Amino acid sequence: MSMTNPVSRTYEVRRATEDDVAELMRLRAMLFVNLGGEYFNPSDGDDEWLVALERVLKEKLEDDDAHILVVDGEDGLAACGIGTIEQWFPGPHSRNGRVGHVVGVVTVPEYRRRGYSRAIMGRLLDWFRERDVARVDLFASHDGSPLYRDLGFTDHPDPALYWRP
Repeated sequence: MSMTNPVSRTYEVRRATEDDVAELMRLRAMLFVNLGGEYFNPSDGDDEWLVALERVLKEKLEDDDAHILVVDGEDGLAACGIGTIEQWFPGPHSRNGRVGHVVGVVTVPEYRRRGYSRAIMGRLLDWFRERDVARVDLFASHDGSPLYRDLGFTDHPDPALYWRP
């Protein structure tokens, strides 16, 4: 009797297309629900952000400063990850000022523990290397932190603060 190990199945990490936008929106919404709390899911929030998300996703699919990767599932996307690059001012700690950001990696619960996020991150890190970024920043969920640390991410030396107008 032969059983298929779901972790050993082959899959392809591919660049997202405009046909993936609705699924990318679904996964981004899932990410914020999973993160929870008033910051990610404000009680006074509405769905206006989804309209903006759709517009930005369509724009960024064509931009050189963004890389949106996906893994297909049986009935839609199983996982996605987004990387962006910004040009900051160079400094002794940032030789060329090119800073990468992992904007979010999310996997649908029934597809977790199959290596999709690791594969997406590997491709994103290759993309950042090819574009000569000085560093890559990300904010990790509690569940995602072990993967990122395993890939070489460490605690950021700058204390993070934010302001909302």
